Amino acid sequence: MNNAKMKLPEMLEILKVIYEKQMPFNRLLGIRVTSLTTTDIEIRLDMRQELVGNFVREILHGGVISSMLDVAGGLVASVELLKHLEELEMEELGKRMAKIGTIDLRVDYLRPGKGEYFVATGTILRKGSKVAVVRSELCNEQKVLIAAGTGTYLVG
Repeated sequence: MNNAKMKLPEMLEILKVIYEKQMPFNRLLGIRVTSLTTTDIEIRLDMRQELVGNFVREILHGGVISSMLDVAGGLVASVELLKHLEELEMEELGKRMAKIGTIDLRVDYLRPGKGEYFVATGTILRKGSKVAVVRSELCNEQKVLIAAGTGTYLVG
């Protein structure tokens, strides 16, 4: 049994690797974590032809938009959970992190997904012992708000 304990900065680095490299769907989309602190998360996706939903207008697919908001929300919920688990043994930390999942996601598509790249951010609205509620936003490189979402995530 591994009784090693990790500090928050180490846990955030591991979380970045998990979200970028170990989640197959995130890799498929090409999502990169560009900022990850206890107060700021940001993920980025470069536009590619494979991500187009409306080929006439050449705009980002709504499912990709929804996925970006969900990944940002899940990352925020994960960070919020980690802030309360510092100094936890690695085995117990792994068990707690494995339980995180999306319960509900509402997406408001505000503008067509036009852009060279897209950035999603998120903020915690409330974290309880079992669930966290997160607000996420997706903008293009010109900081035009494309979509916003509110997600509920299982964290306990």
